[in-house]
Amino acid sequence: MPELPEVETVVRSLLPYIRGRTILHAELRSHLVTRGQFALTETALAGAIVQQIRRRGKQIFIDLNRGFLYIHLGMTGKLLWNAQPGKYTRALLELDTGTLLFDDVRQFGRFEFFVDVPPQIANKGPDALSIEFEEFYSRLRQRRGVIKAVLLNQSFVAGIGNIYADELLFAAHVHPRAMVRRISKARARKIYDRMRELLELAVRMRGSSISDYVDSAGNAGAFQNLHRVYGRSGMPCLSCGTAIRRVVVAQRGTHYCPRCQRA
Repeated sequence: MPELPEVETVVRSLLPYIRGRTILHAELRSHLVTRGQFALTETALAGAIVQQIRRRGKQIFIDLNRGFLYIHLGMTGKLLWNAQPGKYTRALLELDTGTLLFDDVRQFGRFEFFVDVPPQIANKGPDALSIEFEEFYSRLRQRRGVIKAVLLNQSFVAGIGNIYADELLFAAHVHPRAMVRRISKARARKIYDRMRELLELAVRMRGSSISDYVDSAGNAGAFQNLHRVYGRSGMPCLSCGTAIRRVVVAQRGTHYCPRCQRA
């Protein structure tokens, strides 16, 4: 699933092409992805002007002069600029500068029009690249359970998924099953700092392309080449040589080094 760095890359790559432009025509093709009444949504979008495209966590918002488009890439979603529509194209926007496609093989994504922000969108935590440490620590102290599960919870902070949770915990030398209530403020600071550093670096490298993710031009990211633990089960740790282990934490496959991440 695309996480914060991948979604940020998509937003940045689309911004110069769609901001300030007019939607001439909208075509919605999947009730699983778009939900609601197609005819009403298509009519509402036609003639709308794109004021901004922005990100919060893994969510994309295209602000219009009337309402907004809410987009979540899900597991396999892609926003593509001036590509050819295909079998997996679920929505299409024709603008006065080109065409924006939403492709989604598995149809776990969302491409929906709203006038008001619904609760399921509003109830996300602060963005992982915007939150300050004191708020991060305060919110952490209110949580229970293991640190990996907390990091994956989008109501805690928005934007971190399985890849970057594994990578930042390795960078912070914290075991993914470490109990949150036992994490000191100093260790929380280390987790926070590694989170910011890793996400910022991953954005600069245009995200991690492991299976489906590409940016709006169809280009892959490069941060997967710097993964230290994710997807490296059984391979030697790049820091100490110990075999990387894969376990299940919070119902997610989790990669860690048993020597570097003892506690």
